[in-house]
Amino acid sequence: MTAQDSATLPSRIAVPTASTAGPQHSSRRTGTVMAALGVIAFSLTFPSTAWGLEGIGPWSFVALRGVLSALIAGGALLALRVPLPARRHWAGLAVVGAGVVIGFPLLTTLALQTSTTAHAAVVVGLLPLTTAVFSVLRTGARPSRTFWVAALAGAAAVIAFTVQQSGGALSTADLYLFAALLICAAGYTEGGRLAREMPGWQVIGWALVLCLPLAVAGAAVALRHEPFQLTGHSTTGLLYSAIGSQFLGLVVWYRGMAMIGVPKASQLQLAQPLLTLVWSVFLLGEHLTIAAPLTAAAVLVCIAVTQRARS
Repeated sequence: MTAQDSATLPSRIAVPTASTAGPQHSSRRTGTVMAALGVIAFSLTFPSTAWGLEGIGPWSFVALRGVLSALIAGGALLALRVPLPARRHWAGLAVVGAGVVIGFPLLTTLALQTSTTAHAAVVVGLLPLTTAVFSVLRTGARPSRTFWVAALAGAAAVIAFTVQQSGGALSTADLYLFAALLICAAGYTEGGRLAREMPGWQVIGWALVLCLPLAVAGAAVALRHEPFQLTGHSTTGLLYSAIGSQFLGLVVWYRGMAMIGVPKASQLQLAQPLLTLVWSVFLLGEHLTIAAPLTAAAVLVCIAVTQRARS
C-alpha cells in the first residue's frame, strides 16, 4: 500500500457509511409510521367493542371477530399462495394467537361489560412498558437508561390517571385488563420477533388461521346462550374489530415493530389510551375530565424521549 493509498483510505471507508445513513433513516421513519398507524387502528378497538356489545354477547362477539378476521387472512394467504411457515415458527405463532387473537380480545371485552372505554384505555396504557419488559426477556434487547426512565415516567402518568379516575379501587374489570396486558405483551413480543423472519401480515394471518377452529367452536356454543342482534352499531363494531383492528391494524403494527424494534414501537402505544379517550367522547358520548389533557402532554413528552433514546 502506498502513502497516497493510506492517506485516502479513511475517506474511502467513510463514503459507504455515509451513503447508508439515508436509507437507514428512511427505514426507521417508515417503521415509525407503520407502528403509528397500528396504534391509531388499535385506539378504535374499545369503542368498536362497546358498540358491538350493544347487540352481541361478549363471548359471541370475540368468537365471531376471530372467525371473520381468520377467513379474511386465510383468503389472502390462499390467494397469494403463501407457503406454510417453517416448523420452527409454529410455536411462536401459537403464542401470538393465544395473546393477540384470543386472550386480549376476550379479556378486554369481558372488562368492558362493567368498565367504561376511557377507564379501560388508561389501564391498557401500561402495555408499552409491559411489552418492553417482555422484549428484554425474550429477545435480549437492551434499551438505554434514558429509554427506561422515559418509559417508566410514561407508565407512571398512566397509572396516576387510572388511580384518579377509579378512586384507587381495583375492580374485576381491572383484573381482566391487567391479565390482558400480560398476555398481549407476550403476543406482541413474539409477533415482533417473527416479523423479522416473515412479512408482518403473514405473522398475524397464520396466527388467525391457527385459531380458526377454536373460534368456530366458540361461536357455535356462545351463540346458543347469548343475545345476538345486528344493529347499526353492533354490526359496525364487529366488522371494525375483525377487519380494522384484528387484521389490518396488526399487519402494519408487526411490520413497524420489525423495522424499528419492539421496545421503541411499543412506546408509541403510550398515545393509544389518549386517542381512545378522544374516540370515546365523539363516538360514545363519554365525559372527558381535565386530567386527560394533562396526561396527554406528559405521555407525548415520554414518547418523544423514548423514540430518540438510542437502544
